Amino acid sequence: MHIRASHPIRSVGSLLRPYRGRVLSAALFHVVQDSPLWLVPVFTAQIIDTVVAGADFGRLWLLVALTVLVLSVHYPNHIWYVRMYSTAYRSVAADLRNALTAHLQGLSIGFHTRKSASVIQTKIVRDVENVELLLQQVFPVVLISLSILVGSITVTAMQAPAFLLVFALTVPIAAGLVAGMRRRAARRNEAFRREMEDLSARVGEMATLIPITRAHGLEHTASTRVAETAESVKRAGLALDRLNSRFETTSWVSFNVLSTLCIGSAGWAAMSGLAPITAGQVVLLGTYFATLTSATTQLVGLTPIISRGVESINSIAEVLEDADLERNAGKTVVDRVVGQITFDQVGYSFADAPRPAIDHIDLDIQPGETVAFVGASGSGKSTTINLVLGFIRPTVGRVLLDGRDMERLDLRTYRRFVSVVPQESVLFEGSIRENITYGLSDVPEERVRRALVDANAAEIVDALPDGLDTMVGQRGARLSGGQRQRLAIARALIRDPRILLLDEATSALDSASEAKVKSALDTLMRGRTSLVVAHRLSTIRGADRIVVMDHGRIVEVGDHDALLATGGAYARLHAAQLQ
Repeated sequence: MHIRASHPIRSVGSLLRPYRGRVLSAALFHVVQDSPLWLVPVFTAQIIDTVVAGADFGRLWLLVALTVLVLSVHYPNHIWYVRMYSTAYRSVAADLRNALTAHLQGLSIGFHTRKSASVIQTKIVRDVENVELLLQQVFPVVLISLSILVGSITVTAMQAPAFLLVFALTVPIAAGLVAGMRRRAARRNEAFRREMEDLSARVGEMATLIPITRAHGLEHTASTRVAETAESVKRAGLALDRLNSRFETTSWVSFNVLSTLCIGSAGWAAMSGLAPITAGQVVLLGTYFATLTSATTQLVGLTPIISRGVESINSIAEVLEDADLERNAGKTVVDRVVGQITFDQVGYSFADAPRPAIDHIDLDIQPGETVAFVGASGSGKSTTINLVLGFIRPTVGRVLLDGRDMERLDLRTYRRFVSVVPQESVLFEGSIRENITYGLSDVPEERVRRALVDANAAEIVDALPDGLDTMVGQRGARLSGGQRQRLAIARALIRDPRILLLDEATSALDSASEAKVKSALDTLMRGRTSLVVAHRLSTIRGADRIVVMDHGRIVEVGDHDALLATGGAYARLHAAQLQ
């Protein structure tokens, strides 16, 4: 699948290529299905001429029977057309969504930090739907127009060749209208799409901040922010609608005036004897041109859908063409982790930042060791954890895993040996069992139970009427913060990780919940290399080493008692928390 913003039409062809057999079959069925549109006028003209000529009833009813027979071919061919083509364009939509999802999984954390989740959702849902609509609606109209054009020209060339010039006028008129519309429609559709993405981002932000908004009585402020963006969407939509309306009415008037002139010209030629045209042929030509102009008007009228679909292809290409990927292909597969992590003169700088987030740190963490990172906000603790996860790569120096440069490792395989317990664990909408065994298959019941017991979470499940099959709600909304955290610890335990990363894992909990989570974390960390980010110094007293960071540098390293005894940065942080 090759989606390119610079070649949207070619991209559409690329999307359909895997289903070209079905598309060609659908086209054949559609052409046969539409054949009555240009065959029936032939029989109608002959019926009129038969009536005008006299009382040949046998010929009359034969022509009627042939017309009915031609009309009847529509039903079976339409059924087969829908069966073939709907499979093709529905499959294209599924392929696009799968391709977007897979590419998003491969893009760096930096990309996801820059992009709103709501905007990404809009691309997967709305933009793919627009491409699907483009394929669904444009293809049959193009086939109808071509079928009528070819059939009409063929019959007209046989019966009234002088009128071929009139038919030929429809093509340049349609092309001129589309050309005049295309650039302006592209600009207006892009503007509308950008405004819709802004609205999606603002609504997502509003939904996330509702607890804060309600707590501070800021409902009006939040509503105003969304309303301002909605007003921008309305203005962009109105500008697009006005352009579309001018285009639609211009094309409608142009083609219908041309159709009227055509039938008038045919009537004048028949009445004046300028051309040997019968009354039936006048009706034939008028019907052909009316049908052709109707199909052409319909095709030209699809220009807004085409423009919207092309703009959606551009939107999708923004993701699929983004090169900010985590490069793992061809790198060494990690099939075993002991747990030694070494920072060798590691530095990291964010783009356009005035100073490094991490400034040439050296640290050797032994297998099974628990190391805590403390320091003021912005000191570099979370950046250090992200370096260990491989979410970001050092701008200078190396991070080594068991003596191997992580730059040369397939980080996807390495992360199978890692578990993360963040400050606020997120559960997806599903059962407790599904959340704990996420990504695993055929997990025995006793293994799940063991993880729950070790995480101090068995009591949560036992108190629920449906046990492990209890649905937790979206983002675990039916559970308390402490319950979600203990289930997240059970999810980490069941994977038996060699490296454990805890990022403020108890800071959002009350004292009672913190005690239970702390006990579960002690079980989780036992025998594993554990890196802990903490603000509450009381939670890390048992760490083998405490690393104190300040402005991206390591300023102190030692255990709790030794650091207190030195009276340095750690002692000052400790004293400040006791006040």
